[in-house]
Amino acid sequence: MEKEPLEFLKKLADAVSPSGFEEDASLIWKERTEKFADSVKKDVHGNTIAVLQRDDNMKVMLAGHIDEIGYMVKFIDEQGYIYFSTVGGIDLHLVPGQRVVIKTQKGKVLGVVGKKPIHVLEDEERKKVSKIDQLWIDIGSKSEKETKKIVDIGDVAVPAVGFEILRSDIVIGRGFDDKAGAFVVSEALRLLSNKKNLKASVYSVGTVQEEIGLRGARTSCFGISPDVGIAVDVTFATDFPGMEKKKVGDIQIGKGPVIARGPNINPKVFDIIVAAAKSSKIPYQIEGISRATGTDANVIQLTKSGVATGLVSIPLRYMHTPVELLSLKDLVNTAKLLCAVITRLSKKTSFII
Repeated sequence: MEKEPLEFLKKLADAVSPSGFEEDASLIWKERTEKFADSVKKDVHGNTIAVLQRDDNMKVMLAGHIDEIGYMVKFIDEQGYIYFSTVGGIDLHLVPGQRVVIKTQKGKVLGVVGKKPIHVLEDEERKKVSKIDQLWIDIGSKSEKETKKIVDIGDVAVPAVGFEILRSDIVIGRGFDDKAGAFVVSEALRLLSNKKNLKASVYSVGTVQEEIGLRGARTSCFGISPDVGIAVDVTFATDFPGMEKKKVGDIQIGKGPVIARGPNINPKVFDIIVAAAKSSKIPYQIEGISRATGTDANVIQLTKSGVATGLVSIPLRYMHTPVELLSLKDLVNTAKLLCAVITRLSKKTSFII
């Protein structure tokens, strides 16, 4: 991956942006994408929408959600300890003992999720997953008053980990679900901005609040009213111990973008994506999803009288943990694939089954 896109990915991954609090990541996305888009705007919901070649052509929407899972401050006790709720699907096995960063109006505050030492745990306690109301954040303050000078109810937090290159093209980070997709829909627009004779109007969207109900894609798609919408998300890689390929499929990092097939996907959109991958010699994988996907593609398909929908995903290991892992090659190839797909589209393209 080239230097500029890599730096953009790192900044995006490191931004604190739980659902409903995406503004830091959205600003990074906007400042980068407006350099090659014809226009960029934000809507009342917080979605960031970049447009390339706004005219009477076919409207194509690319959606990559920019929010991540995290925590929210719910209560501060007399000793200054912070109790919290989850934002999105948190695995409580992994929470005790984490360092966290709390996003406050005064800046970022470091804390830790406390845990009783194993030495004093009863046998039954060692076997159980902690309940959310049994977990707390310690910021080192001595009282409720001291904590409340720094932290407000409703502030959000995420694990205090960041983007790292693990080896070669393999990187780890927090929130690649789905800042990887938000990266791709910006990068695809950059590639398309260099194309001549583009016959589609492209709306690239950093959508919000996907992790709590696909909310941003629903509202932005309604406003754009595209002819075709392609969601870009992550999907479960199954190339590590414990994953059951018979249930999930055979998905490997570094083997290319994953093209979804199933009732949530318009068959002609699927065929166009596969044909574009073959023609451009882009490696790809296919994922069968026999029901509505848990992605922005779900609500895009059902907007207004219906939108021809596709889903292209990046293989990801360790989803919804602080150590999500992916291949930079897959990100590059996913952006190239979207570019190849969109250059094939025009007003004459029919998605009628």
